Amino acid sequence: METKIRPGLLFDIHVIADFQIKMAWETEKFKLDPPTVEKGVSAVFDDPAKGKYWLAEVDGTVVGCLLTVPEWSDWRNGTVLWIHSVYVAPEFRKKGVYKALYSHLKSMVEASTDLRGLRLYVDKTNSAAQSVYESLGMSGEHYHLFEWMK
Repeated sequence: METKIRPGLLFDIHVIADFQIKMAWETEKFKLDPPTVEKGVSAVFDDPAKGKYWLAEVDGTVVGCLLTVPEWSDWRNGTVLWIHSVYVAPEFRKKGVYKALYSHLKSMVEASTDLRGLRLYVDKTNSAAQSVYESLGMSGEHYHLFEWMK
């Protein structure tokens, strides 16, 4: 199975939004409002400073995606890419789809003079995802995430 990684395009908005709705339900049993999610995904395409979607395709079908969001690091004098909204279709899990997405991003960072690294957050109860991230060399030992949401 060959996995092709490409940037998300305008015509991908519906599949990206659908994946986000599925991901929120699977990981947190959180029901998202489809029109709100579509507007949120569209906003990334309207304003590239918000981030960039990356899609994984197998035989021309989108089977996974993620969003990278840039964060300026004064400590590193460069940009760290946060990985958000990771989703891989259930029938393609454990087949290297996320690994292909991550490897693509890691190669971009390694080749860039501005990009300094990759970060993500994961639900504390999502041990399967944590195992995948650790297997790719990521560490969850350095920071704890705190948040306040309206």
